[in-house]
Amino acid sequence: MSGYEQEIDRLLADYRARRDEADSVRRRINEVTGTATAPRRVVKVTVSARGELVDIDFPTGAFRRMTPRELADVLKTTIAEARAAALAEIDSMVFDHVPLGLSPSALLSGTADIGGLLPAEPESQEAMRDFLKHGLFESRRDDSRP
Repeated sequence: MSGYEQEIDRLLADYRARRDEADSVRRRINEVTGTATAPRRVVKVTVSARGELVDIDFPTGAFRRMTPRELADVLKTTIAEARAAALAEIDSMVFDHVPLGLSPSALLSGTADIGGLLPAEPESQEAMRDFLKHGLFESRRDDSRP
């Protein structure tokens, strides 16, 4: 087997390992839930990793003394806190698997700086043009010249 074939086999094995690891992280993320309890234990909510409401519990009768508007506001706030808790757990799970500075919560909230990760123009335009013009072997020969 040539050096190139060995390198291709190594790259494919590395790719498969990374893909398996990503699939494992995805499965763990799907199991994440976030839970929050409102002050005075008015309501307790649990959401899934995608922010979908999984459970609502009224641990006390405190909700009975609230107006519908107050209860609605407490529910919205508590659901938002549960979502934030779930996203924080996901962020900690994937910290080592995503580019620096990027987090799922930033992507979902729209605050991620994509420009820093994907600049408007690729950094190695000249190398890519050279590769396309001359091919892999010509490009490598050119790189070895003084």
